[in-house]
Amino acid sequence: MKRFIEGESRAQATLFPERLDDWIAEDNPVRAVDAFVDELDLAELGFEGAEPAATGRPAYHPGTLLKVYVYGYLNRLPSSRRLERETQRNLELIWLTGRLAPDFKTIADFRRDNGPGIRQACRQFVQLCRQIGLFEQALVAIDGSKFKAVNNRDKNFTPHKLKARQQQLDQSIARYLADLDRADRDPSLVPEERVEHLKEKLATVRAQMKKLEAIGRQLEATPDQQISLTDPDARSMATSGRGTGMVGYNVQAAVDTKHHLIVTHEVGNEGHDRNQLSPMAQRTQETLGTQDLTVLADRGYFSGEEILKCEQAQIKALVPKPMTSNSTSSGRFDKRDFQYEAKRDRYRCPAGKYATRRCTSIQHGMTIHRYWSTACPQCPIRSACTTDTCRRINRWEHEDVVERMQRRIDGMPQAGRLRRQTVEHTFGTLKSWMGATHFLTRTLPRVRTEMSLQVLAYNLKRVMQILGVQPLIAAMRA
Repeated sequence: MKRFIEGESRAQATLFPERLDDWIAEDNPVRAVDAFVDELDLAELGFEGAEPAATGRPAYHPGTLLKVYVYGYLNRLPSSRRLERETQRNLELIWLTGRLAPDFKTIADFRRDNGPGIRQACRQFVQLCRQIGLFEQALVAIDGSKFKAVNNRDKNFTPHKLKARQQQLDQSIARYLADLDRADRDPSLVPEERVEHLKEKLATVRAQMKKLEAIGRQLEATPDQQISLTDPDARSMATSGRGTGMVGYNVQAAVDTKHHLIVTHEVGNEGHDRNQLSPMAQRTQETLGTQDLTVLADRGYFSGEEILKCEQAQIKALVPKPMTSNSTSSGRFDKRDFQYEAKRDRYRCPAGKYATRRCTSIQHGMTIHRYWSTACPQCPIRSACTTDTCRRINRWEHEDVVERMQRRIDGMPQAGRLRRQTVEHTFGTLKSWMGATHFLTRTLPRVRTEMSLQVLAYNLKRVMQILGVQPLIAAMRA
């Protein structure tokens, strides 16, 4: 074939065989994966098989299998079967493993049996980022996102779902019985084949009813009134869309606002974020090793008790307060229109009168003081304040903590935008990498291991973009 670029003949022998190393460029990301794993003390991190057994068949070194997984998640290849194929044909993996080709069962068992070690390896890379100096600002955005589990929505049951499904089956049974009665009255109306088919469907539906009854008995014994058949730890969770939801896990992440690196993460199966602010903030503070930490979060994290815990740990939290009062929408004065005077422990209302403390109660474990003024019944603007005879104001005993936080938010108006463009971008990237199925493993410990591999791959790719491959390798070996 003239005038075309011609390939090399497959039968051509070479006098000096080429080295594997010649096929991998010096700035290839696979070299960073190799250097990172080589610098880890796998035995100290808790990997099984780091010390070879004295007898039996030799095993693969855990470092080799960890390299395979880190490379796989870095290149969107989380499946053990796909990784098995790639170790046999992918030149980068052939170089990384030294021509080793473990089978898919060996690869999958490594991820299953070394969850704690893999999570520690993810933390080790974050510590490396800290040593390099990538977390100088001590400003992070915290958020949670729902990730799909292996469990299908039809395999998840709550009392409401169970009742609705039983009603559907009852309607089907009634419809089939009506058709069979019609066939008994006049056989010519329903063909014989149809009758046999109806009897089979009726038996199937009755068997399903028995299964649902057994599931109902199990539901009564569960603390959260929810059962997932495929993945027992997955839970049904509401998402941002009205009337939508998924069966999955709630992934929490604290992301550095400067370089968008994930400082710390956690996977749980609670469908809300209200109790996650202080645990995530304190874990981030410990990881960064700083007392001067500021965290940004959305309204879903607002909880007076959580904000108080953050302040006690010297963490500055910026969490907008949800607008739950109907006063503003109804055209009446909001609580923010009442000025609190700490020295005299009273509120000054828009009419210039004072509401003093009248009583104290305990609500959901919180001490709440109540204030009102005796001048309310004769107030000329009472209709713009309340529909009752008196306007009553509730104040938590640690309300000053929330007020100080609000002043910090007012002094940083760009906090909401900064949080959105930091952590929501990170979650979007992770979900894009993971695909439509999100998690591939089952049960909470294994899902946490899988998420740690995703976070490690994400951070590794980010740092390679920030520093470059060779400077990163040099920092690993320093």
